[in-house]
Order: sequence, then structure tokens, then C-alpha cells
Amino acid sequence: MSIIGNIIWFLFGGILAGIIWYLVGLLWCLTIIGIPVGLQCFKLGRLSFFPFGKDVVLSGETTSLLLNIFWLIFGGIELAITHAVFAVILCCTIIGIPFGMQHFKLAKLALLPFGAQITDK
Repeated sequence: MSIIGNIIWFLFGGILAGIIWYLVGLLWCLTIIGIPVGLQCFKLGRLSFFPFGKDVVLSGETTSLLLNIFWLIFGGIELAITHAVFAVILCCTIIGIPFGMQHFKLAKLALLPFGAQITDK
């Protein structure tokens, strides 16, 4: 299921979302201060390409907490809300439920990317 889901996801929006995340990450990496944020954008981009079969594991490190607060202030909440809205819309149909669950996964990572690890299921 994850291979078919990833192919469908990639063709119908995953490629665009991943490319956008990578471009935003490159823009952040142009400044030395923005490199940590850019790296998190790359993490979101990688998951945006092929989210099926992956899981997001959050850690509770203190440095991650401080960086996540900074991330939330500068747009993390809006990104997470956007993914959550797409997830709710997709979950309204039976066919869209697996794709809605992937948007919830992306919302979790968009909310707290620092210290989060992407693992295989």
C-alpha cells in the first residue's frame, strides 16, 4: 500500500510540495542564522515527497524546545493548520482518508520540526 500511496501522492501534489519546501530551505540557508531553519525545511520536503511508510518521532530535548518556539512564532502554526485543514477535507471521503492521515503526519512535523526524526515504519 505504501508504494502505491507514495506514487499517487508524488504525482498529485507531493512533487510540488517537496520542491517548494526545498526552495524555501535554500532561501533560509542563504543566511548563516537561517541554516537551522533551512535544514528543517529540507526535512519537511523529504517527507512531502514520499510520506507513506514513514513515521515522525518527536524528542523532548531542551534545545529543540527553544528552536521549536522560534519556529512556531515565525510560521510553524500556520503551516500546521494548513496541513490539518487539508487533512480534514481529505478525510471527508473514504478514498481520501489515507491521504488525510499523511497530511496529519506533515502537520505534526510542521508544528515541531526541531528534534523530530523521520523513521521507517
